[in-house]
Amino acid sequence: MRALLIMIFATGALQLSGQSPIGVWKSIDDTDGKAKSHIEIFEQNGKLHGKVIKLLANADITHCHKCKDDRKGKSLVDMIIIKDMKSTDDAWDHGLILDPAKGKEYKCKISLKDENTLNVRGYIGQPIFGRTQHWYRVTDSE
Repeated sequence: MRALLIMIFATGALQLSGQSPIGVWKSIDDTDGKAKSHIEIFEQNGKLHGKVIKLLANADITHCHKCKDDRKGKSLVDMIIIKDMKSTDDAWDHGLILDPAKGKEYKCKISLKDENTLNVRGYIGQPIFGRTQHWYRVTDSE
């Protein structure tokens, strides 16, 4: 029985590790729980990046007025907010994510909780010093 449980768990873990975060995700604000935008996660040169493709009715901001780089004052639509994520054993890590409300970039780690839920963690220094958002895969009806 114990061997059977281990085999079932291992099979599930392998299936999840083979899933990809590539696609369109609905970002959910971790402070108010509202959907803010659709983010397209894509792969380029072996790294993952994320671009805002749509702002939703609950979006608090539409432009990155607090950015300090070439994105300052630009529309969030078509803006790259996740960049240079590298694949690790069970996640994508070592990249950056932009918080457009603050105009700051943070280290980032993303991992699939399940096929339709993406854990997105922005942090300073070590992952323990950060916050996690849960994004949901956009369905055909959205």
